[in-house]
Amino acid sequence: MTVSTIIGMQWGDEGKGKIIDILAKDYDYIVRFNGGDNAGHTIKVGNRKFGLHLVPSCIFYPEKFKVIGNGVVINPETLLKEINEVENAGYSLKNLIISEAAHVILQWHKELDGIEDEKGGIGTTKRGIGPSFADKASRNTAIRICDLYNDNLKERIASIAELKIKIISAYGKETKFNDDEILNKLKSFAEKIKPFVRNTSYLLNEAIDKKKKILLEGAQGTLLDIDHGTYPFVTSSNTTTGAACTGSGIPPKKINKVIGITKAYTTRVGSGPFPTELTDDLGEKIRQKGGEFGTTTGRPRRCGWLDLVALKYSAMINGTDELVITKLDVLSELDELKICVAYEIDGKKTEEFPVIEKLKLAKPVYTSFKGWNINEEGWNKIKKNKKMPKELKEYLDFISKETKTKISMISYGPEREETVLL
Repeated sequence: MTVSTIIGMQWGDEGKGKIIDILAKDYDYIVRFNGGDNAGHTIKVGNRKFGLHLVPSCIFYPEKFKVIGNGVVINPETLLKEINEVENAGYSLKNLIISEAAHVILQWHKELDGIEDEKGGIGTTKRGIGPSFADKASRNTAIRICDLYNDNLKERIASIAELKIKIISAYGKETKFNDDEILNKLKSFAEKIKPFVRNTSYLLNEAIDKKKKILLEGAQGTLLDIDHGTYPFVTSSNTTTGAACTGSGIPPKKINKVIGITKAYTTRVGSGPFPTELTDDLGEKIRQKGGEFGTTTGRPRRCGWLDLVALKYSAMINGTDELVITKLDVLSELDELKICVAYEIDGKKTEEFPVIEKLKLAKPVYTSFKGWNINEEGWNKIKKNKKMPKELKEYLDFISKETKTKISMISYGPEREETVLL
């Protein structure tokens, strides 16, 4: 039995899509277990490049089962567009499976997301994710995939739309919803996805009993977890290992391995404290060289040095067994590198990742490292003989030692081939 989980260890955008694509060849089922189309996984093979938001990141393997779990909130328009793009590119999605218990993002969720973000300034993608998860928790105003096939769908839509209009009005905005149009779109969507809809909890546990291998694919990153992240500047769902269980129906004791993905530096999108952020020319250089612009929105990512306080916290929360370090090439040619090893808060030094009120006051305490200069030929040599320059080895060894986690893979570019298995 092998059930592995891929978890982002930072504020997302760690390069999970590429790593999932690489590892997928060794698994039978790849399962997206959380989030919505606010998360994007970019995968690239040869001249083919996809920015996926809902379909699991294994589209280059037609024979693999691609499961969208119950923990995902599904935007019908995004999912249909994604399915069409993948199939029009010549890749089969015959093995796509969608949980009947997944929730559906509707028009009012998007409107409310925009209005609420104007008031709160958290910096959401305005895709309706937060309001959709809020309805999921409130129970009476949510629609799941299974509800699309019920006879009372029309009445449900009318009732919920009436309530949402009142809520939006309370914000000082006026809106109208065309119930018939919403119903017809949902019915069309339901008909198109009907062959894919299953009870995925039974499906996955039966697969485990049959000794099949499952890779659980996380969206966003640990520091965006609604319980354990930098609240309120977080996403609306859980993004940690625990969410892999609740978002798939697979019990904790059946997960054998937790693989954490982290960049060699740190980035985040949107608002919120970021102790190691570089707001100077170096930060902009890293952004441009690393192509640090959001897959979903195109927003420029804030860039900074690797935050080991945050990374150790993520390793603890997730029970990480292995680390994958991505984008090491971006730091090449820098004379000096820094890693944040502690915070100074109100004159006191700490290695604990604090709640946001204290994180806003945190001043990073750095350890410096000598940089490396590795060109394409140099990376090829490292891949061939697994021998690294002293500077790179010291950098990686320090991360491994401090997090008490072995590094199993490093990545130095977007291509599959630009990866070293250690």
